[in-house]
Amino acid sequence: MLVFVLRRLAQALVVMLAVAFIAFMLFQYVGDPVLNLLGQDATQEQRAQLRRDLGLDQGFLVQFGHFVANAVQGEFGLSLRQGRQVSALIAERFPATLELSLVAALLALVLGIPLGVYAALRRGSAGAQLVMTLSLLGVSLPTFLIGILLILVFAVQLHWLPSFGRGEVVALGGWTTGLLTADGLKHLVLPAVTLSVFQLALILRLVRAEMLEVLRSDYIKFARARGLSDRAVHFGHALKNTLVPVITITGLQLGSLIAFAIITETVFQWPGMGLLFIQAVQFADIPVMAAYLCLIALIFVLINLVVDLLYFVVDPRLRIERSAAAH
Repeated sequence: MLVFVLRRLAQALVVMLAVAFIAFMLFQYVGDPVLNLLGQDATQEQRAQLRRDLGLDQGFLVQFGHFVANAVQGEFGLSLRQGRQVSALIAERFPATLELSLVAALLALVLGIPLGVYAALRRGSAGAQLVMTLSLLGVSLPTFLIGILLILVFAVQLHWLPSFGRGEVVALGGWTTGLLTADGLKHLVLPAVTLSVFQLALILRLVRAEMLEVLRSDYIKFARARGLSDRAVHFGHALKNTLVPVITITGLQLGSLIAFAIITETVFQWPGMGLLFIQAVQFADIPVMAAYLCLIALIFVLINLVVDLLYFVVDPRLRIERSAAAH
């Protein structure tokens, strides 16, 4: 087990270094931050001085080495746009993104699993066909279009929900949340629903496909032969085995929700990391962009590591195979 963990950690370290290097290399070509900071009227001397102050006159490898050394300590340098520590900016924005992603994931699970089970058990019915049609729309429609339609209906025409911002939040130490205020919950509804639509449709279709596969298996036929009721067969046996791959996919999709919340945050002006990243791209704020991508890579690496460890613990075949390979 220790060897397995160390090997996975080594692989994670290589992945993180590769992501950091590629991100930092690519962002050398997105624009000149000095020009954005000083404007067109600055003299060459002023630009050269600012470039030296920011360390941009040093070589690429030197800049990258400084970046990695600081990142290991949790520091990503100063934002070229705001002149503040990047780590402080991310710490301010991360609670909003995580809150939005967790609520979206919860909505996708709470609605996707029952609808997927219904579509599998009532296959061929009008209700099941309607559910599958809506799920196809959820998979096909782009996120920004869903967000704009929800704003048009519920904010502009019906005036039920706000269309932008995070609303009133409560500070719990260094963490901020809008889940404890009525205004914060109202502001959360539209962006959370928008972000959850694709994941909901994906989970729904996955649950339906897995449920249909499980219902055709031999042990389900044996359970029916024993005289068990449909409820016991469907929910006591079939659903349990259906949820194993669903939980795995959901865990990995949480990383995707955090990473791809950019569009939703932009549409609703949600003050999270995605909006911070978009603003950094527009300004060529290299430290913020590189730090954001490294953080997203770290989230994916950690989630994959946890999933691998859970598989290793739960599935004895992996331990047997590795033990046989070692001998």
